[in-house]
Amino acid sequence: MKKFKSVKEKTYAIEKAFFSPYASFSDKTKGRQRKEEPCAMRTEYQRDRDRLIYCKAFRRLKNKTQVFFSPEGDHYVTRLTHTLDVAQIARSIARALSLNEDLAEAIALGHDLGHTPFGHSGERILNKLSPNGFEHNVQSLRVVDVLEKDGKGLNLTFEVRDGIINHKKSGNPATLEGKCVSLADRIAYINHDLDDAVRAGILNIDEIPKDIVSVLGKTSKERINTAITSIYNRSVGKNTVEMDEQVDKASERLRSFMFERVYLTDSAKGEEEKAERMLSAMYSHFISHPEELPQSYINLLEKYPREQTVCDYLSSMTDRYALYIFNSIFVPKGWTFIDEAGEK
Repeated sequence: MKKFKSVKEKTYAIEKAFFSPYASFSDKTKGRQRKEEPCAMRTEYQRDRDRLIYCKAFRRLKNKTQVFFSPEGDHYVTRLTHTLDVAQIARSIARALSLNEDLAEAIALGHDLGHTPFGHSGERILNKLSPNGFEHNVQSLRVVDVLEKDGKGLNLTFEVRDGIINHKKSGNPATLEGKCVSLADRIAYINHDLDDAVRAGILNIDEIPKDIVSVLGKTSKERINTAITSIYNRSVGKNTVEMDEQVDKASERLRSFMFERVYLTDSAKGEEEKAERMLSAMYSHFISHPEELPQSYINLLEKYPREQTVCDYLSSMTDRYALYIFNSIFVPKGWTFIDEAGEK
């Protein structure tokens, strides 16, 4: 057996022996924005994965909305469990196509770090409030480039950064691993959001149109397996990652069905109106009183416009922290009376 100089060198050799020629090889990364001493044990993509898991923005995902605002049930999907779903599906696709699983996982772990409180509702609200607009994929890149580590950023590789900003359907990732994550994101949210809607009593599983069920399957397990199998059959041995036309169209019909029956319902929009009033009030407050921002964000004002910095702060909040800050600013606090004897 060949003896390698390091674990990393062994990983490089395994990649060269088993990866598709279209994969992103760890020793061929375009590198980081700032040069660093390499790790003897881990590839650059493995280092990025570790940095993302240990960053503060990743931890906050557990208390950020996926679909249902601040859900009380323990089994509803949060932004964190969505992220883990995407990472798992992306790795499965990458493995099937002999691509770089470490890179796919790193992109998946970072793709939603810039998401707002209250899910896509919060994103739409900040996009209306900010003169520069707001998109969660752009903010996710800003989180890893600027906001983490008190303004120093995580200094991730080009390939991970590219996959993060290009994970939306409208994006065009530079790597096949980035394309794996983009597809995995859509596969994940359509399926777990559907399960949550059924769990919440908003939908009955039998209401899904039969033409969709006949192609994708009736359960999440069946639908995810159908999607991954379709991607494999369509993409194996090719410089592409895509579904076959039939499965892709059925997936889009299911997505449209979810918008009609779940995402844009009167109850969902009613909660969004409340979130808009709350985020709008906080945005105006911190624009007028930037000195009340946390110190790390006050420091950012030396380099970035006030509107950007306020959006940085608001988008970083979890659902419950946003409620806490709103209450601390706008809700009167109770008053404790003390009588002349000094007793309450």
